Amino acid sequence: MDSLTQIVLGAATAEATIGHKIGNKALLLGAIAGTIPDLDVFASPFLSDVGELIFHRSFSHSLVFVLFGGWLFAYASWKIFKWKKLDFRDLFLVFSLCFLTHILLDTCTTWGTQLLWPFTTYGYALYNVSVVDPFYTVPFLLILIILLFLKKENPWRIRLNWFGIILSTSYLCTGLFLQSKASSIFKEQLEKQGIQIEKMITKTTPFNIILWSCSAKTSEGYYTGFYSFFDRDNQIDFAFEPTNTELLKPYLKNSEVQTLIKVTKGYYSIETMDDGILMNDLRFGKFNGWQGNEKGEYVFKYTIKPLDNGSINIKQISYRKPVDKTYVKAYIDRISGVK
Repeated sequence: MDSLTQIVLGAATAEATIGHKIGNKALLLGAIAGTIPDLDVFASPFLSDVGELIFHRSFSHSLVFVLFGGWLFAYASWKIFKWKKLDFRDLFLVFSLCFLTHILLDTCTTWGTQLLWPFTTYGYALYNVSVVDPFYTVPFLLILIILLFLKKENPWRIRLNWFGIILSTSYLCTGLFLQSKASSIFKEQLEKQGIQIEKMITKTTPFNIILWSCSAKTSEGYYTGFYSFFDRDNQIDFAFEPTNTELLKPYLKNSEVQTLIKVTKGYYSIETMDDGILMNDLRFGKFNGWQGNEKGEYVFKYTIKPLDNGSINIKQISYRKPVDKTYVKAYIDRISGVK
């Protein structure tokens, strides 16, 4: 999730743990602890584009880090700041819980997390919430702002904080429920249209849990479709994308290419370029795919170019279309069921 959301979740987690002891300082401590796992991004300048993909959300987003990182940061905080009202056990509980809630929330997104690092680098992802979702974050944030003006002895401070935690968690659970319903509709429509799939992922679209998309793999390629729970019918027009995996064969022995295949979980397609090939990450789809634009740009794609010395150069391209009022209105209309 985005940094603000992790700050809010971390603050609420710390408040639930030690807020009754140190008041607003708990919110500050939790906000800091909630951002620590994402500090792995500072290694980005020293990594290749592919190396960054496999490094981010790896050790700092693992269950191992929850235990050992929680102990390390708790011990450092205990020694440096010499808390009067907190002991080491309090600090360990705060840091470990803030780290745990951080990685579990990130696991709900499309990127996922390497929960079981170092035993596996597989990115576990639930796809049930967008990386940025104001419906999750804003109510949670407003509740924490109210807490700032309540004394730690005020019983409403505990009640409101837990209300925020329960509300935000319920939103994630609702996302899982709607995802399951949407997935059933996608499978039903694929079967009706005679499309036999090998596997499929159903993920939410940005900023909401109403409009969902699917990427369904077949032996020939991928079918992508969109469904809103405000749609008047279940009819889905699927767009087809050929995999063109044969274009990747000359590069398959390269370790970074193998890493890309692993990171995308096999959801990718290949296009030709004048000086190489282009790999599209189908998990994130096209920026404007919900408009049914077959020529839309993929959010994440990678150029793979052979060099004169026999090596390969791989670069990530992140596409962001300029958003104007017309685009926003069209997106809201699609969420509202206008096809």
